[in-house]
Amino acid sequence: MDDFHYEGGDLYCEDVPLAEIAQGAGTPTYVYSHAALERAYRDLDDAFGDLDHLVCYAVKANGNLAILRALASFGAGADIVSGGELYRVMRAGFDPKKVVFAGVGKTEQELMAGLGERILLFNVESASELDHLERYAFRHGKKARVSLRVNPNVDAETHEHITTGRERDKFGIPVDEALTLADRIKEFKCVDLIGVHQHIGSQITKIGPHAEAIEKSAGLVDELKRRGFDIKYFNIGGGLGIRYKDEDVPTAKDLVDAVRPTLEPLAAGGTKILCEMGRYIAGNAGALLTSVIYRKKSGEKSFIVADAGMNDLLRPSLYDAHHEVRAACEDGALANADLVGPVCESGDYLARDRDLPDAAEGDLLAVMSAGAYGFSMASNYNSRPRPAEVMVRGDSWAVVREREHNADLIKGELVPAFL
Repeated sequence: MDDFHYEGGDLYCEDVPLAEIAQGAGTPTYVYSHAALERAYRDLDDAFGDLDHLVCYAVKANGNLAILRALASFGAGADIVSGGELYRVMRAGFDPKKVVFAGVGKTEQELMAGLGERILLFNVESASELDHLERYAFRHGKKARVSLRVNPNVDAETHEHITTGRERDKFGIPVDEALTLADRIKEFKCVDLIGVHQHIGSQITKIGPHAEAIEKSAGLVDELKRRGFDIKYFNIGGGLGIRYKDEDVPTAKDLVDAVRPTLEPLAAGGTKILCEMGRYIAGNAGALLTSVIYRKKSGEKSFIVADAGMNDLLRPSLYDAHHEVRAACEDGALANADLVGPVCESGDYLARDRDLPDAAEGDLLAVMSAGAYGFSMASNYNSRPRPAEVMVRGDSWAVVREREHNADLIKGELVPAFL
């Protein structure tokens, strides 16, 4: 059963009516289903079957401590891209030996933090980063375990802003350069090359690009082993898409079955398979609740003005992304309109030129599939406090992030004495 579903005309998350949450926590509010998180994680974990593997949750999708704590309890690892995310996963209880650190611009402070926590792997993305890591590790008597993130030059056929595996993208190292870099590592004292990593993008809805990229990168694993490197980990990346509208999306099992012939020989040779899924785990586990403030017409155009805007959920404005909009109390009536927010931008919308629930002022709407890249991309633009977050488990719910208030907007700001 869908964890967001109607009962008697009322929209529920698991066993809790969303209207109850809105009444208690206010709007805008993000609501997350514990059951949906666990189901998505288990589906992914089970898809690998008897292959030695570790599912690492991509924290950038949604870093709320309650979500992280739940995933750590399921046995997940963590894929991080900043020192702040490292801090979060340590606070949430992740085993540092299940943490991999990616990103093209890791600072000295971030590299040192990872070394200090003795994380599993740094995914190194350039020769310069590798030199810095060797220098810092040597200076402080540490040993850095690294994977080389390769760029397989494969187009993920997804949105331009979330494609990462082409040679013109900023991520990774070309395969031929990775071999040269590996030879340099032999001279290093404080860096161990024990992994290969690749990731070609996000919201990928076709198996072909995944399979092509994984096969190319697996070839590098074999070559490095032939050159004497003990490659213990092969990270196949993430990016498996979810259904937002009517996409024909592959399942986790579809993906793993397609690449199993490539992965099985590596696993048989002692290489553990890692993956880094964020959207697939969190995306459909969340919804954004918003209340209708006004109804407005401009000529033939109809607007539903809500209290959530692009600062709360940026994906529609940034990517022209589609999110289903449901009424908290279903009566079937629809109206062609734009669902817009209060932000002072023409690009501030949650849905545009769509048949939407014909909501009256004061009605509650739910913007679906907002668990990934929703709150994590939220901002205080227009000096708007960020929304609350709520976790639901069965018939219980709790606020897992308090709503920001105006005082939070100026926390840390100082007016100098000369003003």
